[in-house]
Amino acid sequence: MTSQAAADLIARSNRLGSDPKNTNYAGGNTSAKGLEVDPVTGEDVELMWVKGSGGDLGTLTESGLAVLRVDRLRALVNVYPGVDREDEMVAAFDYTLHGKGGAAPSIDTAMHGLVDAAHVDHLHPDSGIAIATAADGEELTRTIFGDKVVWVPWRRPGFQLGLDIAAIKAENPEAIGCILGGHGITAWGDTSEESERNSLWIIDTAAEYIAANGRPEPFGPALDGYGALEPAERRAKAAALAPTIRGLASTDKAQVGSFTDADVVLDFLASAEHPRLAALGTSCPDHFLRTKVKPLVLDLPADASVEDSIARLKELHAAYREDYAAYYDRNAVEGSPAMRGADPAIVLVPGVGMFSYGANKQTARVAGEFYINAINVMRGAEALSTYAPIDEAEKFRIEYWALEEAKLQRLPEPKSHATRVALVTGAASGIGKAIATRLAAEGACVVIADLDLEKAEAAAAELGGTDVAIGVQANVTSEAEIQAGIEAALLQFGGLDLVVNNAGLSISKPLLETTEKDWDLQHDVMAKGSFLVSKAAARVLIEQEMGGDIIYISSKNSVFAGPNNIAYSATKADQAHQVRLLAAELGEYGVKVNGINPDGVVRGSGIFAGGWGAKRAAVYGVPEEELGAYYAQRTLLKREVLPENVANAVAVLTGSDLTHTTGLHIPVDAGVAAAFLR
Repeated sequence: MTSQAAADLIARSNRLGSDPKNTNYAGGNTSAKGLEVDPVTGEDVELMWVKGSGGDLGTLTESGLAVLRVDRLRALVNVYPGVDREDEMVAAFDYTLHGKGGAAPSIDTAMHGLVDAAHVDHLHPDSGIAIATAADGEELTRTIFGDKVVWVPWRRPGFQLGLDIAAIKAENPEAIGCILGGHGITAWGDTSEESERNSLWIIDTAAEYIAANGRPEPFGPALDGYGALEPAERRAKAAALAPTIRGLASTDKAQVGSFTDADVVLDFLASAEHPRLAALGTSCPDHFLRTKVKPLVLDLPADASVEDSIARLKELHAAYREDYAAYYDRNAVEGSPAMRGADPAIVLVPGVGMFSYGANKQTARVAGEFYINAINVMRGAEALSTYAPIDEAEKFRIEYWALEEAKLQRLPEPKSHATRVALVTGAASGIGKAIATRLAAEGACVVIADLDLEKAEAAAAELGGTDVAIGVQANVTSEAEIQAGIEAALLQFGGLDLVVNNAGLSISKPLLETTEKDWDLQHDVMAKGSFLVSKAAARVLIEQEMGGDIIYISSKNSVFAGPNNIAYSATKADQAHQVRLLAAELGEYGVKVNGINPDGVVRGSGIFAGGWGAKRAAVYGVPEEELGAYYAQRTLLKREVLPENVANAVAVLTGSDLTHTTGLHIPVDAGVAAAFLR
């Protein structure tokens, strides 16, 4: 049962964390202290509930709270070995937990436990960090807040920072909180309501002061030629640049991307001071842990051609990697974790927007959101003073902190298709939907392309939010619609790795009843459609230089001659040979091309539901509802083939086990001897 103190804390945390003006995603932590009955002694014991490591205030639930005994937590002061060994105190928190303790305590636990207040909020508001990163932040703190808020010089999060804030509160009984230099704010109160009110007062007072007293152009005058392109033009340019940038950002390790052309980004890049400020990097630990110490910024005007932009981006990327390696070498000491990668997490393109990267779409998107927070911080600091983030040595100490490394090592092993972006045609139902579902389950980001946009979006929604899948309308006979679908993949997920040519239809007629229109429609959708999709996808895969997969869902009929389906079987044979041709042509780029030959997939099939089932049942002289069972009985294994069986084959062909296989056709037909490949 949730205690009242914990329930109030969760409600307060959700209110504070759901408003981006108060803190960034997963940023900051909150706590509450209260009395509970110790089930062992039956006596009252003072407990502290505090947001645990890795949680998000806006979505915090009881399971995300760590629960500790306050007396034991404060007793750690007696065994504190000093700032040089303060990391050891994180392990010591385990000995202060109450019962099972809930979530793992975070590095900020000491701040909450040592401060003599029933309720404490530590947050990362843009307005507060703007004061915290101003060159004269201490003086500004006195000017803006008087004696109600106290300046705390930069100190890395940890036990000593908790001691510092506890001492400051004791020495300043009139204070309601403090500004943490380079970092954020902390506020407190005797009640949950008072703590929340004090937090919001600090945040709003800082924002109001900046608005009333800041310079009108904190980023300097507009830079000629660097203004935002028109929306359609900039998104087209973003899509054209996305494959190259994603490939560069994935030099050390494959990354998923995200793109935004938010006004705050475009305005920053259009201003004269953006090169200087971007080079200074971010300051708040939450920011630069996700954005790297600084972004890669294209130093060309908005109207630079795609070709010139790509050439310059490659030069800048090489320089960025050298610079990052030098940063690592300057600051690494004996025992530092190995360099994790020298590629940028944020790439800024004037007139176009921002590309951000991470191990999955959410991480990539949040990295971009954090850089927007950083832009807001820079604006506020420059409006009042000069932006002065913590120095690179301190940034390095946090980026390569042993505790941060341990947290990364505890992450679960990535799934087989993590970081991969897949586009599946005809994916709103049947085999295509099963393939999309399986790929998403294996960690891929999925673009569901279908003739019916409403059904495509509904199928995508079933897989999760837009960090997992999106639906797009795509008639595969239209080169423009295919290109639009691929551009949607590029702008949503940063790139493209895997394409499944699944869209199809079937016309079951004997030769003399098959019209020219039947023939053309069948070939337009499957033979021509697969060609157009593969061509558009191959262009992206080649530009990315990350390899990739193209899968054709062909058919047993591509090699088996059956009656009354001349148009369907001929176009399936066309698709089957496209697999061989493209495997031979795209191999030099690391792109694998393989096919799957299903048969008798009746259940869930859009083709069978559209009349093909009734016609095939009539050919074989069985009731339509028994067609699946009929097909099963004519196979060697006597098993009905389901859409999920085809999806399994796609997952295997595009996973990590068949990295050296291309030009292959896998039968998924439960065994049809006449269709054995020779």
